[in-house]
Amino acid sequence: MRPVVTVTADGRGVASHAGSRLLADLAEVTGLRQEFSDALARLRQRRAGHDPGRVLVDLAVMLADGGEAISDLAVLRDQPDLFGPVASTATAWRVLDAIDNRALAGLRQARAVARDRFWAQRDDIGRVLPAALAAGRELPGLVLDLDASLIDVHSDKQSAAATFKGGFGYHPLLCWLDNTGEALAGRLRPGNAGANTATDHIAVLDDALAQIPDAYRHGTPILVRTDGAGCSKDFLTHIRSLRDQGVQAEFSVGFTMTDAVKAAIDALPRWAWLPAIEADGELRDHAEVAELTGLLPGLVQAGWPTGMRVIVRREHPHPGAQLSLFDQGHGLRYQAFATDTPLGQLAHLEARHRAHARVEDRIREAKDTGLGRFPSRAFAINAVWLELALAAADLIAWTQTTLLTGDLAKAEPKALRYRLLHVAARITRGQRKLFVRIAEHWPWRTDLAAAFACLATLPQPQPQPQPQPQQT
Repeated sequence: MRPVVTVTADGRGVASHAGSRLLADLAEVTGLRQEFSDALARLRQRRAGHDPGRVLVDLAVMLADGGEAISDLAVLRDQPDLFGPVASTATAWRVLDAIDNRALAGLRQARAVARDRFWAQRDDIGRVLPAALAAGRELPGLVLDLDASLIDVHSDKQSAAATFKGGFGYHPLLCWLDNTGEALAGRLRPGNAGANTATDHIAVLDDALAQIPDAYRHGTPILVRTDGAGCSKDFLTHIRSLRDQGVQAEFSVGFTMTDAVKAAIDALPRWAWLPAIEADGELRDHAEVAELTGLLPGLVQAGWPTGMRVIVRREHPHPGAQLSLFDQGHGLRYQAFATDTPLGQLAHLEARHRAHARVEDRIREAKDTGLGRFPSRAFAINAVWLELALAAADLIAWTQTTLLTGDLAKAEPKALRYRLLHVAARITRGQRKLFVRIAEHWPWRTDLAAAFACLATLPQPQPQPQPQPQQT
């Protein structure tokens, strides 16, 4: 039998969502709040008003915490002992509405500066940048995954349009850092935006590269992965041109199954097929890979980058797999991709490309962290909202890669909220301090306390000197 309870609404000194204070403090320690404030300084018209940068950070924390609408700021606002003064819903709307394209570009730059500072802080406490994994191996350098996703809307919103899947909404293009799960860049686009638009891919990739600290952008191998939508000559040529700027970039992109590719597959001898491998490096049952490059003459003449290789995988189709007429004729499913990586086992290169599928999990999680619901009819406000959703994803990724260990460092945001962010606590004061006392029986109490302790070890950002007025 459960004990009988009497519920009242008069509790004091109790806080919910106490773990989300960790995200708010992380935004301060990394300087994200200050950088947002500096980027929006011209929007603050009176000294007594809410700092626009603080308003945006509170919105990002709210999204990371699982909020869906601007009104969900009430969770933070109604707990001033824990979160301090938080803007009203109307004030938050006014801040979002005042952000134009110039200010939005400033927010992106602010995120890049905060990321640079955080990566340095992580190095200072001995936490290394995680390696991306594929086929049971660590991949060298950084891995950037680009992918677009359809987001349905259910009201009349500016620039929303019919999608190729019969829905109505937006079609943002996004870029994630596979090493850490950080959301590097994204552009909001109408629902009818092309999936393989080279100019959009180039813009988002350039935005993503601008987010990477200089020491890594110019001194580390960078692999750019996309599905077949990124397989355009202009986009791949742009990736190749980055080498002239000191960026060691390579690509791995899905390749269209053209008639020439199908003919090359039919011309392959039996001995050309090699066993494929799983994500853990073990053999993949009933799957094989082969290289088609030598059977596809004229790639360079057709405008593809020099050194591009085309590799194909075949396997028995799994239940529900979409098969082309070519697949049905052979009884197998064929998928091709292109890469300019000159060396490596075919099976490893193919498994490395297949790991691009992780970006779908990133996007799914981001849709549960603000990306899945846009608040306004105005496209400009929704574009800012997307940027805040990316910042929320960053706060979660930074927390997991630096402040947490074990299962919590790998948990999805939904599990992280259940275990840490939404924990209740008692607020007490003493010794000129504010204490957040988590219940002694909560299973993850020591993990949360350790995360706050680790955060306290990060070097604090140095205040920027204020310009002195000139004397006349």
